[in-house]
Amino acid sequence: MLRTLQISNYALIEKLNLDFEPGFNIITGETGAGKSIMLGALSLILGERADTKSLRNPEQKAIIEARFTSPWNSALLQYCRENDIEWFDDECIVRREISPNSRSRAFINDSPVTLEHLQNVAKHLVDIHSQHQNQLLASPHFQLQIIDSIAGNSSLLNEYLLQYNSYRKALRKFHETRKAIQQAASDQEYTRFLLTQLEELDPQPGEQIQLERQRELLANVSEVKEHINNALMAISDGDSNALQLIGAATSHTEELAGVLTEAEQLPERLESVRIELQDIAETLSSFDSALSADPDELEAVENRLNRIYELEHRHNVESTESLIEIKKKLSGQLSQIENSEETLQELEKEARGARALARNTAKEITRKRNDAAKLFAGKLLETASPLGMQNLRVEIAIEPAELSATGADTVEFKFAFNKNQPLMPVNAGASGGEISRLMLSIKTIIASYMQLPTIIFDEVDTGVSGKIADQMGRMMSEISNRIQVMAITHLPQVAAKGNAHYKVYKFDDEQATHTSVKKLLPDERIDEIAVMLSGSIVDETARAASISLLKQSVK
Repeated sequence: MLRTLQISNYALIEKLNLDFEPGFNIITGETGAGKSIMLGALSLILGERADTKSLRNPEQKAIIEARFTSPWNSALLQYCRENDIEWFDDECIVRREISPNSRSRAFINDSPVTLEHLQNVAKHLVDIHSQHQNQLLASPHFQLQIIDSIAGNSSLLNEYLLQYNSYRKALRKFHETRKAIQQAASDQEYTRFLLTQLEELDPQPGEQIQLERQRELLANVSEVKEHINNALMAISDGDSNALQLIGAATSHTEELAGVLTEAEQLPERLESVRIELQDIAETLSSFDSALSADPDELEAVENRLNRIYELEHRHNVESTESLIEIKKKLSGQLSQIENSEETLQELEKEARGARALARNTAKEITRKRNDAAKLFAGKLLETASPLGMQNLRVEIAIEPAELSATGADTVEFKFAFNKNQPLMPVNAGASGGEISRLMLSIKTIIASYMQLPTIIFDEVDTGVSGKIADQMGRMMSEISNRIQVMAITHLPQVAAKGNAHYKVYKFDDEQATHTSVKKLLPDERIDEIAVMLSGSIVDETARAASISLLKQSVK
């Protein structure tokens, strides 16, 4: 149930802290006093769009915080566990903040959450039924939700939705593959031509870089040989080369070794240098022998590179590695065309299997919906009859339809409110008062199925009076035996039946107009209902009528 509501810096509310009671909570107030402001704040808790225009002080953020107490339903607990939302067994704190920079933040138990998570959690905590929602009764989607609530189809629908999405995915893959195969088949000859070119070229990893280096070398072989020969002259072939000089140095250091003990290692070290230089000279000589200014070899390298460049340009790539990947891709496309019949048969089989699985689950949903429709129609007649709708007739048709995200059914509610009146959709022949009474009856029926801790009725009794108003109040009171009910009302017959009464009022100070709410004490409640009975004048007659009405409404 909704235990506390705190609102700050929102519309005409500077700061408000309210504690609510279990059972039937009544909210009254003059038109324009600010009852809609409270609902607007609660709607933000449910995930409605935030607007900085609602900030009382545009330089400060607005905060709306609601505390709900247990019990919780299993679907809510499972959702929180699956989405890593922190949860407490005894309390849930839901908060929404609207900053002056238009940024909106949402929290559950002080942990930040997305607006989607807030909406999904809040719908398990409170349901706000306002007058404009009466129009939902004509919506096939809303009608289906009612039937599914009574049928207890929540888990089954979740299972079905997974199956339906798998079917849609398999079907989409089948169609996309078939389209790709058809396109590839139309281009088959050209694809084979491109593949043949790449197969003839047979590009190798790293080949382009290697050939470009080879071309550079062959194009400059004379200059390279000159550098090699100059190096050899310096090391071993010249009249005064490094090897000769090191030989001389070795002889001198051998003479020193007999005189300076510190010089004993020098001959050995010079010998190591001589061996390394000799090895370098041999390596340079092998380079020189391998190099030749062969124009045929250079031409072959150039031709190979030009062929690689040509195919790279055709395929808009820059490396032989990319050409290799394209070759694999083209080969795969041709292979797919050759095996297209088997591929499509396998994908079609997969899609048919997924459809059959979803269809079987949809059949079970349909069966439960048909049972629920019969049960609901009977309960609706029974519940609405005391509200002056003794001639009401109801027909709920569950008709087969193509598979969709909600199953394989369409639903249509038809009503007749008078004798000899044909059954017709609710928006075709129902008055506003009749729709209000129907919606209250429906909410009364599904309250026990929805596992909601709190339901709020916003002037659901509009357009009725007298005995019908009294009966609507009794109906809401009966619902409050199972869940917390809050009713915003202008009718004294309804207000008298609550076990807690709150008044919304507006007042002015020197700076601004404010909206506030207070819980009425017993004497204040008598006066409030007296005003609702008689208008602005509260005399002893009005008070006596108020006291009498309150006594009659005691549970």
